[in-house]
Amino acid sequence: MGEVDPAFIQDPEHRPKLSIIKAEGIPSIDLSPVTLQDFISYPKSIEGVVREIGNACKEWGFFQVINHGVPLEKLHRIQAAARKFFAQPLEDKRKIRRDERNALGYFDTESTKNIRDWKEVFDFSMEDTTLVPASPDPEDKEEATWTNQWPEYPPELREACEEYTQEVEKLALKLLGLIARSLGLPENRFNSYFKDQSTRIRLNHYPPCPSPQLALGVGRHKDGGALTVLAQDEIGGLEVKRKTDGEWIRVQPTPNAYIINVGDIMQVWSNDRYESVEHRVMVDSEKERFSIPFFFNPAHYTLVKPVEELIDEQNPAKYRPYSWGKFMTHRRLSNFKKLGVDNIQIYDFRL
Repeated sequence: MGEVDPAFIQDPEHRPKLSIIKAEGIPSIDLSPVTLQDFISYPKSIEGVVREIGNACKEWGFFQVINHGVPLEKLHRIQAAARKFFAQPLEDKRKIRRDERNALGYFDTESTKNIRDWKEVFDFSMEDTTLVPASPDPEDKEEATWTNQWPEYPPELREACEEYTQEVEKLALKLLGLIARSLGLPENRFNSYFKDQSTRIRLNHYPPCPSPQLALGVGRHKDGGALTVLAQDEIGGLEVKRKTDGEWIRVQPTPNAYIINVGDIMQVWSNDRYESVEHRVMVDSEKERFSIPFFFNPAHYTLVKPVEELIDEQNPAKYRPYSWGKFMTHRRLSNFKKLGVDNIQIYDFRL
């Protein structure tokens, strides 16, 4: 990726500032009261964690977690395998290139808001096959299958990915329960939506960029799913739009921490108590960067709407129900076609 092709260049108002505002404010939450085996004897500590998570979801939409229970060696193993995979020649990686029919595999021409991202990715899902709607058309009841495509090299990648995601799924379910409790709901309130989950995991590689002031690793966007659990390396580059003033704030990498953000589905389930926040990724002129987001998403047939317990006469539902699968399929299309319009958003379903 030598000189910057015009396809990567952001409009002037969306170009990154190279002076960084560091995020002191993004909360770091210690999950040890929840992850330690004998946590049942510390209900007060757990209530404290629930409160912290609720405040972070309200004020930032983002937080970091430490003492989260994911074994460090599983993370190191998937990171090492990802580096080996991306170091291969382009033609080898493109043997498992994803396409319009199958959204899983390698891809290096993704766009966000019709501007190309300075990155290459490898996507896979929790199960080897994932059922999704065949098209975004509400009348089309046909289903399609996305299938994991594993590369020949490195041979350890598949096992590293599968072992890692099993551990991160446990963390995501814990967080889902804590978020439910912070909304005053039963801990397992959202679990049934994830029975046939459409969770997707991504290995990101952001190569050095000769003009980091013109391009972005990922342009500004909100995550469409329920919850994202992100592992980033020590280079950093993630920026979050601060709710109070709209400033872009850099999330400093904390060793062995995960960055969590609320997605659009959680915003709708919570009826706007919690907000999915815009974020983007900066690139570096000299250093490459790697990250691994785990997009925790419900079954494709989930009808997303505010939960009944959070709506009443004083707080009526702010969204009409929508199909998660159709929403997701519409979003995927824009990765392959310049649509000329903004991608589908949850505000399209506002009442």
